[in-house]
Amino acid sequence: MSELACLPYSVGHGHEGVCLQVQIGPYRVLLDCGLAEGVGIPPDPAGGGQPVDLVLCSHAHPDHVSGLLEFHQTYPKVPIFASEVTAQLLPLNWQDSKPVPADLCHALPWRTPIEVAKGLTLQLWPAGHLPGAACVLLSYVAPERTYTAFYTGDFFLSNSRLVEGLPLEEVRGLKPDVLILEGSYGTARYPHRRQQENRLADNVFHLLQEGRSVLLPTPTLGIGQELAMLLRSHHQFTGQDLTVWVDPVVAAGCDMYLELMPYFPSSVQNFARHQPLFWDERILPRVRRIPAEGLPELDAPSIVIGHRTSDLSSHCSNSPYPWTILFPESFATSIATVALQTHSNDANPTLDWLQLLAPEMESGRVQIATYLLTTHSDATGTTQLIHNLRPQHVVFVHGDSSNLSDLACLEDLQNRYQLHLPSAGNSVDLPIGETFVQPAAPDIVYDGEVTETGDGITVLLPETLTADPRWMRFGDTGVLQARWQGDELVLHGVSQHELLSDANAAVNTPYQECCQRCVHMRGQRCWNTASPLYRFRVTPEGYCPAFEAQSNMRSQPNSDSSEETA
Repeated sequence: MSELACLPYSVGHGHEGVCLQVQIGPYRVLLDCGLAEGVGIPPDPAGGGQPVDLVLCSHAHPDHVSGLLEFHQTYPKVPIFASEVTAQLLPLNWQDSKPVPADLCHALPWRTPIEVAKGLTLQLWPAGHLPGAACVLLSYVAPERTYTAFYTGDFFLSNSRLVEGLPLEEVRGLKPDVLILEGSYGTARYPHRRQQENRLADNVFHLLQEGRSVLLPTPTLGIGQELAMLLRSHHQFTGQDLTVWVDPVVAAGCDMYLELMPYFPSSVQNFARHQPLFWDERILPRVRRIPAEGLPELDAPSIVIGHRTSDLSSHCSNSPYPWTILFPESFATSIATVALQTHSNDANPTLDWLQLLAPEMESGRVQIATYLLTTHSDATGTTQLIHNLRPQHVVFVHGDSSNLSDLACLEDLQNRYQLHLPSAGNSVDLPIGETFVQPAAPDIVYDGEVTETGDGITVLLPETLTADPRWMRFGDTGVLQARWQGDELVLHGVSQHELLSDANAAVNTPYQECCQRCVHMRGQRCWNTASPLYRFRVTPEGYCPAFEAQSNMRSQPNSDSSEETA
């Protein structure tokens, strides 16, 4: 048997959580416990009935810890380790359950190797994804050599409002035998985090200016607190007489953050010395808790940050103002996928309360839109971490299977590392120092035909394309956009959400001469050769002298006025 092996119980595809067993020398280590039922891990008869020797919890998000409490109740003698912050955040995952035992988790310090069993040490570094999120180096000292495995959990190299990114310079050159890392964003590349924050703040500001309230569904920890901090500190909102309401579940996370202030970056601590991060009536905009006994009375367009699995429909139904519901792009995509899978029996609370708002959405009173605020590393960050760590084996987990496959097909990685895409229940041996021939990449090239006709161009592709789970998103509406990328023509499938967003914007936004109304704006880019913005990405509210109105907009009445625009 190999000294290093990985047995996934759940690899984080789609809505699955993450739960991996790593064999390192004689020890079995459970990396996270995101199973719906923690006792789904079978006991090892040779290990006295204990399934593993210890558990490492990377961070406090449900998809990594949902089964942890039940696992502890079933196997109380198996030690559970996490960072100091994660150990304190974990109970927020079971707010409706009986009290979480104080001995659930043993806290480990940052950057210090701790021997947790004979010859086995753990060393944690901040992972950048969430306060307390940790990546870990497992080291086992054997008589002939030391075996090492590095697990990232969810990681982010960039700094965000409340969390500093993974310190790449501290882990550079570790050269672990095995690197187990997430690939949530696949080969996608995104703008800088601060640019994303500015775009989101600008979008929310303009929605409020239009008289719309904004609903931001979030998980208990992470994005909700980031959004509250962003809206408090961004220059667009400083001094604005508006209220940001936070529901009780997300507010509990805010309160815990305040208790953990000494663990936060110095920039956040300095900010908190001058004004509280969240609750302070003296500072505009105000951040207030939604009372547990009922909904807040909104006397002006407001912002609501609510837990995404709670029933948030009543905020929109019982308000005199129109609403825009803003979902993170990644979560909105997963929601749309589940909605299209009508045969699925999986309960989804977010879909349940969204369906209650169907009449309001049909009338345009409630709109759904998305924003980009990344909390995982994109392709650039993922490959950068791999090249800096320089492992022999790379094991991709946690992400849509197509995204992970895209990463494993990168030629730059295939030429340097031994790549693995494990599936749940299938153990992967990770031999060290042996000659290894990288298997060929999956065949992702589809041959087709192109025919020019009098009306345009017809592209014929094989039906096997539809077997790929990405087809559901690509061919959702049957509407395509095409653009040149160097010498290659890139096709983009237009989703239902994009079509609805464009339609809602056209119906509900007062008419003005802007890029959104221009006949030459397609796919968020200007395609007017006479414009100085030609081929550049443009904002919907932008304008240039080469503006040409869409034919259906030339005589559209202003929704805020009885006058007509010629």
